Amino acid sequence: MAGRRTSLASLAGAKVDDVPGKSDPLLLTLPLTKLVPTRFNPRRNFGTDEDLKDFGLVLKKRQLQPAVVVSRSGYLKLWPDEEPNVGDASYIIANGERRYRGSLAAGLPTLNVVHNEDVATSRADFLDAVLSENNDREDLDPIERAIGIETMVAELGGADQVAGHYQKTKGWVSQQRKLLKLTPELQELVSSGELPVRVGREIAGLPPGEQASAWAEEVRRREAAKAVPRTRTPKQSKPAPLPAQKPPASKSEPTEQQTKPEAEAQRDQTQPETSTDRPFTAVNQNREEPSGVETQQGQPPQLEPVPVEAMPWGDPQAVARIVSERMPGEDRRTLGKLLLSDSL
Repeated sequence: MAGRRTSLASLAGAKVDDVPGKSDPLLLTLPLTKLVPTRFNPRRNFGTDEDLKDFGLVLKKRQLQPAVVVSRSGYLKLWPDEEPNVGDASYIIANGERRYRGSLAAGLPTLNVVHNEDVATSRADFLDAVLSENNDREDLDPIERAIGIETMVAELGGADQVAGHYQKTKGWVSQQRKLLKLTPELQELVSSGELPVRVGREIAGLPPGEQASAWAEEVRRREAAKAVPRTRTPKQSKPAPLPAQKPPASKSEPTEQQTKPEAEAQRDQTQPETSTDRPFTAVNQNREEPSGVETQQGQPPQLEPVPVEAMPWGDPQAVARIVSERMPGEDRRTLGKLLLSDSL
């Protein structure tokens, strides 16, 4: 079954590459018989056969992400010794081996791929494309990543070349590869997440014969730490706020030590009496009297108050005369203002 391919460049009249996919990636639908995964893929766990079959059935409905492939000739230019592993395949999968395996498990005849020869420009570019799929996975396996870095070191000729390709230090490359010094059993624990990567790198510095006991000791230490109940440091209580200081009592306000009669006497002496604090009587209780009216001792006469009902209300002039004679000047002025205002 021939593969179908579409090139927008060729449709637009652009120059056709001597090797398809060299300048413009092509989206193809290829038979699985024309494809083979690269041997340099560090991924080891693709799931169970049942998982792969379910994944293939999903691809049968809709394959959103195509695999990335390079031509046989472009691949063998980088690794001539790989011809026995390539066999009769026309394309080598650089990225998307799980999609290829899932399609096989579900019995699908074809797979959507992107043919991009730029991936085969150099060994570093190809291996970087292989590792990129694993680096972008949410469930990235640290051991698989270490295997990929180790493969790059071997194929590129040293850790310096890998560090330069990723713009990292040589120490970063060494840290990535260090997990591969663990025994296979401990590598499995790292892959499953049971053995933390940080602890795994520390144990990897030990001889292989001591690594298992070192991990066992670490497990005992962790279990002992879990068994110890955590004690919380009691929170320090905030100091009680100081009682509010009362302002000193003014002379016009009675203090708590004063008795009630004393307090009332002080208010009587300090607070002026208003017209609303006493009943109205047309009596001059102050010393203000018309001139020429004095007793023999020089004191104003004590006049009898005029009851309200006895006031000559029908004769305003008489009322004015009584008020003038018997009401203090200040009260008369207040009364005049009240009579002239609209509040009455």
